[in-house]
Amino acid sequence: MATSAKPDRRQALYDAYIAVPEDQRAEIIDGTLYVSPRPAPRHANATSVLGGELNGAFQRGRGGPGGWWILDEPELQLVAQEPISPDLAGWRVERMPTLPELAHFTLAPDWICEVLSRSTETIDRTKKLPIYAAHGVGHVWLIDPIAKSLEVHALDDQRRWRNVRIYEGDVCVRAEPFAAIELDLAGLWTTPAVR
Repeated sequence: MATSAKPDRRQALYDAYIAVPEDQRAEIIDGTLYVSPRPAPRHANATSVLGGELNGAFQRGRGGPGGWWILDEPELQLVAQEPISPDLAGWRVERMPTLPELAHFTLAPDWICEVLSRSTETIDRTKKLPIYAAHGVGHVWLIDPIAKSLEVHALDDQRRWRNVRIYEGDVCVRAEPFAAIELDLAGLWTTPAVR
């Protein structure tokens, strides 16, 4: 569902965003309020598994270099009163030494991951990717848990996305900006190990 608003109605649009029930996700992109259902189980699993892998190695420094903040669904306000929430985002500690006191971030992340679903894929690709590029997000990963794929995109010097690589299936990868560790993509879409 999308609702458009004129610039002089920015506060009313933001108020509508605040009023969205907690069982739904809302974002304001280019003056339009988008409301979608909470993530489906496969979507939530892929996000949780990837976040856990990256958090251990890159935030906590367990089996990896550390030096990052890795956060689930942070609210970004790269444009004032136009909140967007990627599924995962990461900031290098050298750019953001401490977490902000506000409930949202105005500093663009260094990396973003969007987990695609039928209800959000078009928005993620056609609306959000240009915003991320315009604000200098260096890397974007797009994960499709149904197609079992990972797309790794990097920003070039003219702030355009170049497709670095598409990985499919149950493969192990080293993908920028987290190439310091190997990720087993099977964990994003298979059942948990039982011992």
